[in-house]
Formats: sequence, C-alpha cells, structure tokens
Amino acid sequence: MEVHLGKLPFDIDFHPSNPLIGVGLITGDLQLYRYAADSQPQRLFEVRAHTESCRAVRFINEGRAIVTCSPDFSILVTDAETGATIARSENAHEAAVNRLVNLTETTIASGDDEGCIKVWDTRQQTCCNTFEAHEEYISDMTFSADSGKLLATSGDGTLSVCSLRRNKVLTQSEFSEDEPLSVVIMKNGQKVICGTQNGVLLLYSWGYMKDCSDRFTGLQSNSIDVLLKLDEDRVITGSENGLISLVGILPNRVIQPIAEHSECPVERLAFSHDKKYLGSISHDQMLKLWDLDDLLNGVGMAPSGGQTVATDSDSDNMEEDVIIPPQPNSGNRRRGNNAQPSISDFFADM
Repeated sequence: MEVHLGKLPFDIDFHPSNPLIGVGLITGDLQLYRYAADSQPQRLFEVRAHTESCRAVRFINEGRAIVTCSPDFSILVTDAETGATIARSENAHEAAVNRLVNLTETTIASGDDEGCIKVWDTRQQTCCNTFEAHEEYISDMTFSADSGKLLATSGDGTLSVCSLRRNKVLTQSEFSEDEPLSVVIMKNGQKVICGTQNGVLLLYSWGYMKDCSDRFTGLQSNSIDVLLKLDEDRVITGSENGLISLVGILPNRVIQPIAEHSECPVERLAFSHDKKYLGSISHDQMLKLWDLDDLLNGVGMAPSGGQTVATDSDSDNMEEDVIIPPQPNSGNRRRGNNAQPSISDFFADM
C-alpha cells in the first residue's frame, strides 16, 4: 500500500489501537489516513497545523488527539476524529521544535534546535521538566520507562541521559565525530544503539555512557537516519540510500536488506499498533505501508560480512551529578530563527 502525498513528509505515527496513521508535511499540514488490507489508504482529513513545516507527529491520550510541532516554535493538539484544534502553545520553545516522543499515557517530550528538551504533563496542563541537555539540535529521543530516563541524541555529537524523577541531566557522552541521528534501547535495557551520519552504529552499555563500547560499520557509509526496534536482538534501519535493513545486535551483523523505499533517504519508520505493517516515508513524497510478515518471511540469519570494532569504555554511573560539556561539532545543523518568545503553558485548553 502506498500514497503519493504530493509534499515532502517529515514524520509519521500510527494510532495506538486503530488502523490510522498521521503524517506531518513540510507545508505545515497534518494529514490523517485510514488503512486496510488490500485497499489504498483513505485520507480522512488534512489541516493546516503550523505556519512552517510540521516536523513531528504523535498520537496521545489513547489516540484521541494528535500532537504536532514546528520550527514556528508552536506545539499543537488536534482532535483525531474531527481535525479540530484542541490546544495550541504558540511559544512552546524558544527555538524551532523538531522532535516529539511519548513517555507515558499522560506525558510527552519535545526537543528543539537549540538542544533544549521539555516534558509536558497533560494532567497538570503545563511543562513539568526542562533540560538544557545539548548545544545543537535534538536529532532523536527515546524513553526508558523502567528507569524514568529520557535519552537524546544531538547534532553536537553527543548522547545525553536525563532523569525525569530528579529533573536533571545525569550524564552526557563524549563528543563523537560520528554524529548521532537516531537512538533505541535494546538487549532488555542493557544496550543503547545510535545510528550516525557516517553510517556507523554506536553501541553504548547502560550505566557507561561516556564512550561507546562498540562500533558497527557493516552498513557502509550511508547515513542511518532512523532506527526502529523490532525486538531485543534486532533493529530495522532506514538509510539515506533508501534501503530498509534488518540488523542484528550482539552479535552485530546485517541480516539482510528487507525493502527499498526508493533511491531517496528514508525519513521515518514506524510500526502499526499490531505490528502488522511497517510504515515508511521518504523524500520521494511517498507514504508506504509494508506487510511486516512478508518482509521478514524467509530472511536468512547468516552474517553478511559486517564487522564489529571494539573500543574501550570509560566507567560512567548514570546517577552521578557531573555533566560533561558537549564539544563543538562541524556537522550540519537544522535551526529555526533566533526569536526569543516567552514560554506559555501547554494543554491549558484541554
């Protein structure tokens, strides 16, 4: 199944229980589609969510609402049934907002182009945590529910660990020339995997985050723009060459490319609520829904020539209070304008 969106997509998210998928577009529009087997996805609505691009999309409140964010500093909550605006924070951040991640049933986190992360509590209807974690844009975030820690990667070349319980940045990795673009937690919480601009997978050991413990170079030199955890031992990667690959972690190996979205970079990957479908978007302006069973059927488990390069790890207890300052990075940076609006309460109208 596929849909030509007609505009460059930045993010997708599946509804947590129904066959719906939301898409954020470069024009600032939010689109919602219903999908079904053996038929083309049907667009239910399109709303102009933001004055600038819609960079991230997440369903919240058991799928009743959709949160989006934008370089125009705003975060919007849209009714998932009607497309009506529920609440809007015009000045949610002081810089362009480019990432969203669900934390719990009632909290989400947003990251901006200046390295600031905020946690929003829908019950208290306000921002409840702020972390000045990085000096460059937040490229990705993931959450460890068991420990209450939020992990983020950034264009400043570092990985950070923030504690929601203590409201502080616990630790930050040393600078890496392999700029991290994506992050997942695997091996039952024991390993953190980062995809990088240079096509290297960086493996960090939980509790020892100052330096990576392994570097996997089997994906060659293609930028790994997105990681999607399949299970504790396997991750799906989306690369700038348009390939979607299945990769094993410890032992590190490229199991096999499982799909090719196009020759354009894969912008985002996501699973449907029942993990029947894998959704992908790319610079070719296409939304594609792949049958996951078909993709994985017959995939061989033999290594395909990738290599693992071990590196030394520095001891790093994540409960320590010392924060390692990030070092400058000469890589690309996505930024909004330099306006400094005040921070307003979010969800105040919900």
